[in-house]
Order: sequence, then C-alpha cells, then structure tokens
Amino acid sequence: MNDQDRMTPLELKSSASLASIYGLRMFGMFSILPILAIYASGLPSRPNSALIGWAFGAFPLAQAIFQLPFGMASDKFGRKNLIYLGLIVFAIGSFIAASAHSIEMIIFGRAVQGAGAVSAAVMALVADSTREEHRTKAMAMIGSTIGVTFALSLIAGPVLNRLIGVPGIFMMTGMLALLAVLVVKFVVPNPAVSMFHSDAEASQARLKEVLNNTQLLRLNFGIFALHAAQMALFIVVPFAIKATGMSENDHWKIYLPVLVTSFVLMVPAIIYAEKRAKMKLVFISAIALMVLAQLMFADLIGSFWGIVISLTAYFIAFNTLEASLPSLISKMAPAATKGTAMGVYNTCQSLGAALGGVVGGYLLHHYGNAAVFVFCSALMCVWLVLSFGMKAPPSVKTKMYHVEGLTESQAIELAAQVGKMLGVQEAVAIAKENTLIVKINNQQSKEAQVAVEQNILKLIGSR
Repeated sequence: MNDQDRMTPLELKSSASLASIYGLRMFGMFSILPILAIYASGLPSRPNSALIGWAFGAFPLAQAIFQLPFGMASDKFGRKNLIYLGLIVFAIGSFIAASAHSIEMIIFGRAVQGAGAVSAAVMALVADSTREEHRTKAMAMIGSTIGVTFALSLIAGPVLNRLIGVPGIFMMTGMLALLAVLVVKFVVPNPAVSMFHSDAEASQARLKEVLNNTQLLRLNFGIFALHAAQMALFIVVPFAIKATGMSENDHWKIYLPVLVTSFVLMVPAIIYAEKRAKMKLVFISAIALMVLAQLMFADLIGSFWGIVISLTAYFIAFNTLEASLPSLISKMAPAATKGTAMGVYNTCQSLGAALGGVVGGYLLHHYGNAAVFVFCSALMCVWLVLSFGMKAPPSVKTKMYHVEGLTESQAIELAAQVGKMLGVQEAVAIAKENTLIVKINNQQSKEAQVAVEQNILKLIGSR
C-alpha cells in the first residue's frame, strides 16, 4: 500500500474526532429511548400516551425541519460556526428537558434539542477535511460509530436511569453536547479549503431530480416506515416489559442479548448480499421479517418471552435494513446527486420517527398496544409491496479522484472517456469541485478492478 492509499494523520484525526461528535450526541439522544415513556407517565400531571408520543416525536420533527437548512447554511457561514450553534442549541434543549416537571416542557425541550441539527454540517466538514479518495472511509467511520452508539445506548439507558434518572440523562446529554463543542474547537483540524461537495451535501438544484427518482422514493419510504415503527415501539415495549414484573432499570438484560444476537445474524446476511449480488433478495427478506415481527408484537406483547422473541426478530430485521439502506442509496443514486439523495433520505428518516412517535402515542392511548403494531404492520406491508418493484441494485463500488483545473468541457470529455472503460458502470466529472466520481463493477475480479483503477489514474495523469 502506497502513501496515496492511506489516510493522512490529519485526515484520520479529523474523521475520528468528527465521528466522536456524532457518537457523543447520538449516545445522549438514544439512551433516553428505552426509559422516556415510563418516566413521562410518572410525572405529577400523569400525561396520557398521546402526549408522551409527542415527547418522542418532537425531536425528530424539529430535526427534519432544520437539518437541510443547517447544512446549506454551513456553506455560507462556515462549517464550525454552524456546528457550534447546533450543539449549543441541542445542549439548551437538553437542559430544558432536564429541569422539566411537565410533559409539555419535556416536549418543548426535545423540540429545541432537535433544532440543533448538525448532521449535515458535520458531513460537509468531513468532506472538507478528507481527500476524495478517502471520503468513503471517513463516512463509513461515522456510520459505524452511529451503529455502535445506538446499540450501546439502548443497553446503557436503563443502567443510567438507575444511577442518575431521566433528568440526569438529559443533563448528561447537554454536557456531552458542550464537550463536543470543545472537541470541534480544539481537536478537529480546520480544513485548508471549504467548498461544496456533491457527494456529501444536498443541493437545491438537484432536489427535483432526486424527488422524481422512483427507485430512490421507494428507499425513502422505507427509511420513513422503519423509523416510524422504531419510535412507536419504544412507546409501547418498555411498558409491556415492566408489566411482566421487570423493573425499567433492568431492561438492559433483555436488550443486550437481543442486540448481540441480531448483530451476529445480520452480518453474514449483509456479506452474502454484497458478495453474491443478492442485495434485493436479502433486503426484501428483511422487510418480510419486519412485517412478521410487528405481527408477533401485536399477538405476543403480553408475554415476557413473546416480547423477547419479537424483539429478536425485530432487531435482526432492523439492523439488516438500517445497514442496507444507505448502501442502496449510494448504489442507486446518480453519482452527482448522492449528497442530495442522502439529505432527502435523512429528512425522511426524521419525519418517519416523528410520525411514529405521535401516531404511536395516539393509538396506544385510544386503542391499546395491538393497534400500534397493526399500524406498524400496515406500514411495513406497504413497504414490502413497493420493494418488489425495486430494481436490483447494481453491484458497484464508488471511487473518487481529485482532478485539478478542470473546465466544463474537459470534465464532460473526461467522464466520457472513463465511462467507456470496461468495468465502469458510471462516471461523472464535476469541474467546480475538481472531482471525478466513478462507479466500478464490483462483480469482476479484484485484478480487473485494480486494472480499471490504474487505467483511470493513467488517464488523469496524462492530462
């Protein structure tokens, strides 16, 4: 491996420190999920489940509203400035929720938390801080941090509830956000150049193209439905587990083995899907398992072992789908629209979580546990039907190259030349960003893939 193939120490430092910001923020956000509903139900005003649902939905609703504007504003006002602002707003919301004595103030605090939507600005800073050749590695580092943090926070939430309570968790969340401000200020290196990156940021000019892409719309509905069901689940399941006689402080004893089992079973499925180009088969199978899990919840929610079995099926499906969807977006979105496609995808994820919280709480209050899971089952059935019409995603890997001094005409010519190479699925050169993005067939031999990459480098070097 030569130096060009390695991330520089500065790139590693930037990627790791920005991933830690994601981790700090996500830990505080997710660790509240397993115990918020039970805590809120015990407030002096004894709020109903419908209001508790708003406490769940307020955060992602505000996030859906603010995350794309935050990212776009960072192009104008500076990445770090917008991240500072977002983290401080998030911390203020956390402190409001920590001091709240009513469900209405918790809802308000959660909404303020969500308004500090720094995700898009962080991704843009990652893009500024890494060379094109290594950006995928940096994004993968952040993605894996989010996955691990989610699992750890579900286990840690009940333990922290025993130690410091829900107000303490909100306070801790605010302190973590302020710690993240210090990490951005003193640890994250300042990028040499800050510019727009099509692969990492949303563009207003490309929104129409993304929203008119029916294949991407299927995936966007999928993440919407997946997170609607997730938020609804955490309104119902903690109460159901507690009703079996287990204290909410001990719920980690269920989440730990369930999550470990689901990860062990999910990883081979993802590897099989990628290696054998069977992504559509694995994807549809996971959606079908999710439908089954929701129906199992509806029928078995009153039984301890029924809950455990249903949760295991749910998390196997959830983890498989959560890992597959970003990869599918990357494979199926035109190369020049990837950042915009991911921006729309993330917004749909937040909107789904908001709907799941609000509708889940309403249904639980008026119609009971089973109604919530019937609603989730209906969402999953719609997704299952839509997924059959999905095109099999191309088995490709994306490579990016820096090409200095491109004019518009040169960019068109370069993309055309690379696009004609055997084994190249798609090529686009963006003159304003000095970037060449290439999707290479991942089903050809490793030697053939290396040969394609070498030919691309020779062509770039001969300019």
